[in-house]
Amino acid sequence: MDEVALVREINEKFNAVKKEISKVIVGQNEIVEQLLISLLSRGHCLLVGVPGLAKTLLIKTVAEATDLKFGRIQFTPDLMPSDITGTEIIEEDPVTRRREFRFIPGPIFSNVILADEINRTPPKTQAALLEAMQEYKVTVAGKTYPLEKPFFVLATQNPIEQEGTYPLPEAQLDRFMFNLWLDYPSYEEEVEIVKATTGAFLPEVDKVITADELTNYQELVRAVPVADNIIEYAAKIVHSTRPNNPEAPDFIREWVRWGAGPRASQYMILAAKTKAVLEGRFTPNRDDIRSVLNPILRHRVITNFSAEAEGITSVDIVIKLTETV
Repeated sequence: MDEVALVREINEKFNAVKKEISKVIVGQNEIVEQLLISLLSRGHCLLVGVPGLAKTLLIKTVAEATDLKFGRIQFTPDLMPSDITGTEIIEEDPVTRRREFRFIPGPIFSNVILADEINRTPPKTQAALLEAMQEYKVTVAGKTYPLEKPFFVLATQNPIEQEGTYPLPEAQLDRFMFNLWLDYPSYEEEVEIVKATTGAFLPEVDKVITADELTNYQELVRAVPVADNIIEYAAKIVHSTRPNNPEAPDFIREWVRWGAGPRASQYMILAAKTKAVLEGRFTPNRDDIRSVLNPILRHRVITNFSAEAEGITSVDIVIKLTETV
């Protein structure tokens, strides 16, 4: 199949995925689109939202619509790294009585991982997940086990309760392509949610994309050509977030302690490529870059004391930066 036909096929398939997700999820169209962009870009997502906004249901529905193996890890203060990666047990052969170690895979050996309330577990356990996200493999008792691809981590975080939590360090937050903030539904959407979830009817989600198809689509996204001026535009925006850059705007030097690293530029181009392909286009433009700025930069721009004193958030800075650059 030629690339033109493949782009058209991706456009049709992911529109079908959106339709399946809409059977279960009311609203949240922008979040759904950004989730699908990160899935096709081989990125991982951190979803931040108060309880009851269907974060878990959304992630599970994405896995069902794409025919991917789903694994859920409920993060708690007593969770150990082996509870995620798996562990070795001693097994005795009933005939020879010989004992040997056998590896029992953990829930991380799935295609779509829901890391529920990732900030509720200690850093050692967080690190076990984040290492797998980066390396696509786990090491147990000196042996390395590759993870099945596609591999997609969706971590959730509750922004309200801070007692008994272990916030992710900035270096670990940087592993997430998108930081998605789920907002409350509108009045009309909430009425629809109540109607859909308090009756006897349970919608069935059809499987639209197989794991092999998704892997092929991910390869195509990497091959999408990007004009040099688009890459330069993305790099200029990211470069402008760094207060030690002499060309950075005054408000960056005034309010920002640390800017975004090169990974932000990489993710920006990958996300722009993916957005273009999902809309049936063959190369991204500046609007594609602007549409993904906020979820890519807001957890990578670290404000200083002056910004906090004035009530300025990283989101305010990213919006101002978009208008300036």
